[in-house]
Amino acid sequence: MTQTFFFHAFSLFLCLNWVSCSIPTDQQHKDLIFSLPGQPPNVGFSQYSGYVTVAPRAGRALFYWLVEAPLDRAATSPLVLWLNGGPGCSSVAYGASEELGPFRIRSDGETLFLNPHSWNGEANLLFLESPAGVGFSYSNTSSDLHDSGDRRTAEDAYSFLVNWIERFPQYKNRDFYIAGESYAGHYVPELAQILFHRNKGVKNPVINFKGFMVGNAVTDDLHDYVGTFEYWWTHGLISDSTYHKLRIECDLQSSTHPSDMCIKILDDANVEQGNIDPYSIYSRPCNDTSSLRRNLRGHYPWMSRAYDPCTESYSEVYYNRPEVQKALHANVTGIRYPWTTCSNVVANYWTDSPRSMLPIYQELIAAGLRIWIFSGDTDSVVPLTATRYSIDALKLPTVMDWYPWYDNGKVGGWSQVYEGLTFVTVTGAGHEVPLHRPRHALILFRHFLQNKPMPSSS
Repeated sequence: MTQTFFFHAFSLFLCLNWVSCSIPTDQQHKDLIFSLPGQPPNVGFSQYSGYVTVAPRAGRALFYWLVEAPLDRAATSPLVLWLNGGPGCSSVAYGASEELGPFRIRSDGETLFLNPHSWNGEANLLFLESPAGVGFSYSNTSSDLHDSGDRRTAEDAYSFLVNWIERFPQYKNRDFYIAGESYAGHYVPELAQILFHRNKGVKNPVINFKGFMVGNAVTDDLHDYVGTFEYWWTHGLISDSTYHKLRIECDLQSSTHPSDMCIKILDDANVEQGNIDPYSIYSRPCNDTSSLRRNLRGHYPWMSRAYDPCTESYSEVYYNRPEVQKALHANVTGIRYPWTTCSNVVANYWTDSPRSMLPIYQELIAAGLRIWIFSGDTDSVVPLTATRYSIDALKLPTVMDWYPWYDNGKVGGWSQVYEGLTFVTVTGAGHEVPLHRPRHALILFRHFLQNKPMPSSS
């Protein structure tokens, strides 16, 4: 506790002497994380977490975790909101604890160690568990868990931001970006569109939205299907016969939902693929029988399993510990169910999911927002072929042709820059790019914030 008070005294010193910022509010002090159980000492940055009510009448409240940049840079660094998808999966479980957050959880489920490639070295990171029913986020109206969907998720996320900024006024007018992966390929552009519309005509918007970045993102149903089947076939995961059947039976141009025959052939494809990790096809799958397997049907029936390199089970132990919840100011209402990485209830009762995000991309590209899309090239669930088909459908002029980008003299992936959009691949990375290639992901994030093309020299 002494360490944290020292950090905040130092922060106040910086605030009063070197930079322009706001004095922390009373609610900020209540949300301050003194120290997490098992946390390494002397981390050098501040953390806050707690609840923001987004729908008072229904009693919907979303849980957040803010990890600030190092103390000497927090007041001048941008703010980045990170969203995981699912739908129904926790940004605390994945983004914060497995990917870009400052800590990783050890296999004992009790101690944390530092992530040397945490993105909070470049920005203040705001992780949000969304929608209500995911992670520690909750609703006092039980029916809310059975009628979640894209529209309400985006509106609640916007309400969260408006109310959160009032609690943290030092972030008013700060450069603000959104990032996410997987089904956040819907969440991120949908929230971006709301921010763009609400900021229209406002000279100095409180939420100073600059752009967004998404990875291995669900984008357009037709192109996602076609690109996914092609990836399976070209990587030798399915037979020629199954590939041709999928192309015929899973035709979303004539149907909104996959047919029963399409589902059957997808099941056949799953058998042909065998015991692989579809979220990272060259990684050894975790065969821990305690690990969770998620069933995400509906629009995306090939999403049969959530990524699970066994670290998922570590987080379920850690975040269900009462002392961890107390330190995080979480579960203050005594939620009747345990914290889980993903909510099957939210996923299975998802109500609205637009077939394509491309019209939103067209609008926001025309508005001049910064937009980057990245793909780990070993993900077979939302693979780079699907993303390339979606980008191609936008028919954007090319500014920089396809080229390799480098890290320490080695190819880190490939990139192409279009008018209004940058596409980057990360070699050897699966569905969760910062998990598999943390250094490459940090380089990618840094270049996104600087709006600079990926390094083309070896």
